[in-house]
Amino acid sequence: MPQYPRYAIYFVPSADSVLYRFGASLLGYDSFTGKALPFVDGIEAQIADWKQITVDPRKYGFHATLKAPISLVSGKTESELISAIGRFAQTPRAVPVITPVVRAIGSFIAIVPHAPSPDLQTFAADCVTTFDDFRTPLTSEDRARRNVAALSEQQVAYLDRWGYPYVFDEFRFHMTLTGSLPAERRDGVLEALQKRFAAIELSSIAVEHLALLRQNDAASQFTVIEHWPLKRP
Repeated sequence: MPQYPRYAIYFVPSADSVLYRFGASLLGYDSFTGKALPFVDGIEAQIADWKQITVDPRKYGFHATLKAPISLVSGKTESELISAIGRFAQTPRAVPVITPVVRAIGSFIAIVPHAPSPDLQTFAADCVTTFDDFRTPLTSEDRARRNVAALSEQQVAYLDRWGYPYVFDEFRFHMTLTGSLPAERRDGVLEALQKRFAAIELSSIAVEHLALLRQNDAASQFTVIEHWPLKRP
């Protein structure tokens, strides 16, 4: 079983940004306050089971994963992790900028880059490696829950080394908007979300913040405990 608390390093936009308000109100949860939000106007009339199909992403809040949830290894503390991320955020780097689109990724729907971004891939890889010393290694039970049989050989190797299969060349930046959808539902929900996203007229996203989130126990949602702007060159 996972050990709690768990910590995750995510890109979370500023709480007052158009992007964050869009995503958080779709999911019905504000990870900055740890409180439920009313769903965006009209979404439940448009998609009757919207509350049910957003149960999974609501637990994590609106975000893009950079370092997947971890338990702290013995000897490391939350304050040390906060300090390490603060130093990382203050290291000058090119801030990735993407052109966002709403697409289906497998069975769920997310905001993703229109085209690959080398700066974003490098940034995500740096987050994976820099903070790995804080991660408790996977137990055999944790590994079994990952459904290893469904992973590629490379993904299994990444899982065993880094605790998560979707890193480096397997990393795909995404800001999840739904849980898993059956194939017959996907196109209708995708079209509705694409129209809503187009209405906010967001032509680019600067991945210019790092957030540390904590989950206190299995029943808890992830909440932001620190939020840093990235230092530009």
